[in-house]
Amino acid sequence: MAAGESSGSRPLRVAIADDAVLLREGIGQILRAGGVDVVASVDTAEEVLDVVAGDAIDAIVLDIKMPPTHTDEGLRALETLRADGSTVGVLLLSMYTTAAYAIRAMTAGSGTGYLLKERVADGESLVNAVRTVAAGGSVVDPEVVQLLVSARSSERTVETLSTRELDVLSRMAEGKSNAGIAAELHLSLRTVESHIGHIMAKLGVEDSAEGHRRVLAVLRFLGKDG
Repeated sequence: MAAGESSGSRPLRVAIADDAVLLREGIGQILRAGGVDVVASVDTAEEVLDVVAGDAIDAIVLDIKMPPTHTDEGLRALETLRADGSTVGVLLLSMYTTAAYAIRAMTAGSGTGYLLKERVADGESLVNAVRTVAAGGSVVDPEVVQLLVSARSSERTVETLSTRELDVLSRMAEGKSNAGIAAELHLSLRTVESHIGHIMAKLGVEDSAEGHRRVLAVLRFLGKDG
């Protein structure tokens, strides 16, 4: 499957929401180059809700700080969508490494991502992140993952995890597949699967759909679930 395609034959249908016109245009160009169909481009979080209500889209690329207050409008739009039962993929963008915002994003449920805006320069990563959230997966910026891991690593809640298990879990938080984790850590796929099994057991994550299990494991790691 090409980077921009949906699970069917048509391209992913994506909306972009950011009050910076140049950034919206840049993101749009990158997504179109990756085979994504950009169906809407808006500058307020309120318009995002209208777009989702009125059009069949697969994902939204959404700035966190938008008019009128430029605080957390994007996050609140995400939380409203999830409260209304929407499963549309949402990729949140932020200028800064903000652990609190990342945790809010992750606790909103699956199909959600959080990236720093500097990642927009990496077109392939941006398209892949959009594809991941559209498919119901989760993505967290590597810088945010490292911040969270560092904040939690000194606490007793993660003392049961080995260094290698923490490595694997942090990459799960970044939205990497088992194969991607294996390649990055130079491990066999079977070894990665074994580590993930141990992580699930140690964090007390019950058996469920694989994508949701991965989200639950990361949330348990961050101390935000159970």
